[in-house]
Amino acid sequence: MNYVIEMLNICKSFGTLKANDDITFQLQKGEVHALVGENGAGKSTLMSILFGLYHPDSGVIKFQGEEVSIKNPNDANRLKIGMVHQHFKLVDVFTVTENIILGMEETKNGFLTKENSRNRIIELREQYKLFVDPDAYIKDITVGMQQRVEILKMLYRDADILIFDEPTAVLTPQEIDELMNTIRNFKNEGKSIVIITHKLAEVMAVADRCTVLRKGKCIGTVNVKDVNVDILAEMMVGRKISFDIDKKPARVSTELFRTEKLSLFNSEKNKFDVHDVSFSVRGGEIVGIAGIEGNGQTELVNIITGLKNLTSGNIYFKDEDITKKSIRNKLELGIGHIPEDRHKHGLVLDFNLSDNLILQSYYLPEFQKHGFLKKNEIFEHANDLIKRFDIRSGAGAVSRARSMSGGNQQKAIIAREISRNPELLIAVQPTRGLDIGAIEYIHEKILEERDNGKGVLLISLELDEIMNLSDRILVIYEGQLVAELDPKKTSFQEIGLYMSGSKKGVINHEV
Repeated sequence: MNYVIEMLNICKSFGTLKANDDITFQLQKGEVHALVGENGAGKSTLMSILFGLYHPDSGVIKFQGEEVSIKNPNDANRLKIGMVHQHFKLVDVFTVTENIILGMEETKNGFLTKENSRNRIIELREQYKLFVDPDAYIKDITVGMQQRVEILKMLYRDADILIFDEPTAVLTPQEIDELMNTIRNFKNEGKSIVIITHKLAEVMAVADRCTVLRKGKCIGTVNVKDVNVDILAEMMVGRKISFDIDKKPARVSTELFRTEKLSLFNSEKNKFDVHDVSFSVRGGEIVGIAGIEGNGQTELVNIITGLKNLTSGNIYFKDEDITKKSIRNKLELGIGHIPEDRHKHGLVLDFNLSDNLILQSYYLPEFQKHGFLKKNEIFEHANDLIKRFDIRSGAGAVSRARSMSGGNQQKAIIAREISRNPELLIAVQPTRGLDIGAIEYIHEKILEERDNGKGVLLISLELDEIMNLSDRILVIYEGQLVAELDPKKTSFQEIGLYMSGSKKGVINHEV
């Protein structure tokens, strides 16, 4: 067999956690090879070893049949191995061109020259249809465009082995389709591709073979054409997974929350990020907001939760005007918030897990006395949530949040918010980056909140999630609500038309 990469009997531990336990992974030339498994299964660790970010405790890596030592990413680049990380490695204040050439800059008489590099980037952009402005600043372009920059970085370094870590976690449905086509084009050119993913539909659509990891061990490698989604899911989690959401009819009660004509003006762009947004959420229902990323969802949530000051409008919770209340006041009234960006707004990455689980309640008598934290009670609380929400980490409650996988960081946030028993739960991308087992569990928890009479405001880029969980769907386009739809009476195609601005409807603000 013509293997371009062989990782044989790889072992890697972090403290007492065996992230990779005697894993063998083999990549053929010119194939798309999916690497799947639950969060914490060891997928990203294994590929980080191949890219030189980690060193294995034991095991051998072979490149085209010859044993090699990959001590750092420069060694990987020399072997024509490139990697697009789940959290992009870009400098916000640099241009697209500056980010792509970083570490491989051309100089003349000691001065940086960018003209040749820029021309090559334009050639690559045209060749692979990865259209992005080479002179744009990273901070000014969408997440989808930033991913194209990461791919161009690999191509600029002549990579033939391309590793994508959760490449669709932050993309819209349209961008996902474009990426799948790009990956197929890479394969047709003879490049070898590894996709780390938890979305089995994408595995079935684009991969030739699939290797499944579970709790650090390799469960097996299969030809994708010989299996189905149910078989892969059972290999991943060790049990049968139900893809059907058991959703009871909503028992809707009184209005819990409403907004009236919310607007947020962006003076830098001289336009409204949010304009004249009015809607309500009642107890016992899930209201989903669908939209393509960058259409005002983030700004809307930020002004509702208090992370940004609105320009005009009012916010009411149980008929009380909370527009100008502090973030803590809103939390104490009974609002929970699962934020979009777990790193910026969800966790203090250098705090341990137990401290992150009490970020909104550390000042309560339960966890402090005369200003001193009750460490035993805090650890008991953390261990209870770790068990209830299956949060996996190397050192349990004392693990630093930064050291945990993205999915387990997300589980920690969801555990903290739901355990506070809020009357209104604002869930923004609650399953972003989670595996199918965790998604099933989180969906059950959100539905449990709704069935217990709580109100849920769900903002997600996953249309499946919006359609399956929501009792009402609102569509946002360019900062305005353009449709209110019944999930039982609409379709993905209709929602897509509203999301793209091709169709506009009438919003009924009556409860």
